This record gives sequence, C-alpha cells and structure tokens, in this order.
Amino acid sequence: MTEASKTLLAIILDRVFPKMPDFFRMLTEQNLKVAHTVNLLVEYMEHGDPAIAEALKQDVHEADGIKVRNLHELNEAFSTPIDREDIYRAIMSLDDIVMYCKTTVHEMDVLGVEPDNFMRDISRCIKDGVDALANGFAKLGTIPASAALDADAARKAERYAEKLYRVVLPTLFEGDDYINMFKRREIYRHLTNAAEHMAQCANTLHDIVVKIS
Repeated sequence: MTEASKTLLAIILDRVFPKMPDFFRMLTEQNLKVAHTVNLLVEYMEHGDPAIAEALKQDVHEADGIKVRNLHELNEAFSTPIDREDIYRAIMSLDDIVMYCKTTVHEMDVLGVEPDNFMRDISRCIKDGVDALANGFAKLGTIPASAALDADAARKAERYAEKLYRVVLPTLFEGDDYINMFKRREIYRHLTNAAEHMAQCANTLHDIVVKIS
C-alpha cells in the first residue's frame, strides 16, 4: 500500500469512525477551573476585597467557556469512554458549583453583606470537596478505582457544610435585625446549594467508578 493510499484510508476511517475526544482530560480541566473559582471564593470570604470578586466573575466566564466546549464535544462525539449521561451530569454539576459561587458574590455586593466566619468556613468546605473531585476525575483514565475515595471525601465535605449551616441558623435569628437575618440566610443558602451540587458531582464520579472499575 502506497503512502498516499494509507493517508486516504486514514481520512476515510476518521470520517466513518471519528477519533474519540479525551473526556477524562476535559472533565479534569473543567474541574481544575472550578477549583480555581472556589479558591477565589474562599479568598473573598477571607478578605472581602472587591478586586477578588471581579476576578471570580471573570473566572466564571472562562469556566462557562470550558463547559460549553465540553457539551459541544459530548454532543458531537461518535462514542464515549463512559456513559454519556454520566459525562453530561458531571459537566452540569461542576457548572452549577461555579454559578452558585458567582451568585453568592454578586448578591453579597447587591445586598451589602460582608463576609463572616460561617461564610468563610462553608466556602472552605466547598474548596475541600472540589479539590477532592479534581483529584478523583484526574484518576479516571489511569487508576479509576481509587477515585471512589475522592468521591467520598467530597460528600463528607458537603455534609460538614450542611452541619455548619444548621449551626449558624439559631445564631442568625437572634435579635430583631430581620433584614440582616434574611440577607445573610440567602447567602448561606447559595453556599450550601453549591455544596449540594458538589455532592451530586461526587455521586456521578462514584457511579463512573463503579461502571469502569
């Protein structure tokens, strides 16, 4: 077979059986961007610096670009290394975490709410969980079975965030500054919603591990 005929055959095969995108790498890349966004959230809760809030909003824009790319590749893919629905669930859960980070910071600005210790601690829980997810997704292509421990760590972080929320509520509703109470409760709920989507992503990661291990 001549070199030209080999090239032609390769072109035909590529058209009939397109090369499968590296979804493990793509999910890991998305997760690392989410982790960066959450790091900015923690920094904002620690310092309340408007410049950090602006950096987070820009990061969310970049994260959205990665999400859109991953969804496009998924829609166009001839085949996938794992269940297509699991890939979709992972993409969307990761995006939901980012969106709640953005909503949290945006509403703190709009409502004039300053960061407090509970917001900082819940944000740190989200960071711990998202870092665990990033470690887990990075293992899927090589040592997938070990990623189950990372999924468990992310769920544990969500449970601790929810525990913090239950602790803060009685304290929050002391006194008669009702406007401040409801403003802060809104922010706490956005943070716990981010944590809940983190746990959903952990469940998806665990489902993937069970199917491919």
